Amino acid sequence: MKTLYTGITELATATGNDLKKGSAQKDITIIRDAAMVVEGETLLWVGERKDAPAADRTIDFRNKAVVPGLIDPHTHLIWSGSRLNDFEARVQGVSYEEILARGGGIHQTVRYTQASTAFEMVSLAVPRLNAMVRSGATTLEVKTGYGLNHDTEMRMLEAIRDLQDFTPARIVPTLLIHLPPKDRDRKDFIREVVEKWIPEVAQDQLAAAVDVFVEQEAFSVQEAREILEAAKAHGLHTKLHADQFHALGGVELACELGSLSVDHLEASTGDQIQALAASNTVATVLPGVTLHLGLPAAPARKIIDAGGAVAVGTDHNPGSSPMFSTSLALALGVRLNGLTPAEALTAMTANAAHALGLKDTGRLEAGMKADFLVLDSHDWREISYRFGNAVSKVFISGKEA
Repeated sequence: MKTLYTGITELATATGNDLKKGSAQKDITIIRDAAMVVEGETLLWVGERKDAPAADRTIDFRNKAVVPGLIDPHTHLIWSGSRLNDFEARVQGVSYEEILARGGGIHQTVRYTQASTAFEMVSLAVPRLNAMVRSGATTLEVKTGYGLNHDTEMRMLEAIRDLQDFTPARIVPTLLIHLPPKDRDRKDFIREVVEKWIPEVAQDQLAAAVDVFVEQEAFSVQEAREILEAAKAHGLHTKLHADQFHALGGVELACELGSLSVDHLEASTGDQIQALAASNTVATVLPGVTLHLGLPAAPARKIIDAGGAVAVGTDHNPGSSPMFSTSLALALGVRLNGLTPAEALTAMTANAAHALGLKDTGRLEAGMKADFLVLDSHDWREISYRFGNAVSKVFISGKEA
């Protein structure tokens, strides 16, 4: 059945399937008095209402704006336990290092997650996921990384797979090699990841990509190279966490390897910005971390001005970004990272799709997935303006979520 959607005051979307780099990131298409025709999961036609083809039925959105469904290219949605004690201590001036020394921080999340079954992980994640969808998320990447051992990481991937059964949103799984475990020899751990984890994940199609955290307390550039080259050899995409606290060469490695994205970038400066501008690796910025931890904002404005491509993610996680709203991440990308409303929309739609290796979503064009949001405003810019939720209806693959 073909459905004609009318009553669209403004339809705002990036167009064309190329990565939006530099000044092109702000060149979105805005169609006024717009309409769309959807059949099944697919957009058949998008244009002005006066040119709309015939359809089997018509649904009137009654003078509301429409934008593509938001894509969150960086979440840690699967985790157990709580970090509320850490939060309370930190706002009273206790340093992150002292919290770690007390056994808190990520170590606490790892302990709880290691003790959880896949069923328990899913049960905890579903309400978080539902909140993200209500805020406009139609596709989300979900990482592992709180297991730090084979059994827990595979159980996390099982939970991510099972999570798909509880949502119409698309879940894209990523194996994150987050931190070297304190109770393991470092070289032996990396060897196990390369020789056991990655082949198993690739063979069983448990993840689409492998991510590595390059930082002083995490992995070196050479260690990340070894892990990510093994991932590429097994047909998996690569991603990196890099430059969150120190610029150690992770950005340059991501660009060299042709990684889908390199994420965080709060410590990136001139050399890293130029490397990103010269590559097709997406710079994924995470304003929730800036807000929650008080870190400098990633230089998204400079990356775009230099000719790079920027995406925005929530970095939903219990420690550094307890953000449950994709539209809030978009709005903070404007305030904290210097993006224009058009650049922020592109960052969390078309460019976020590229950051996940997806080609059939992120834009409202014929042949794409019918993933779109109806706002509660006549002006599409409301989604970048409002700190609350401007999303009235969420459509995923042609169905209202």
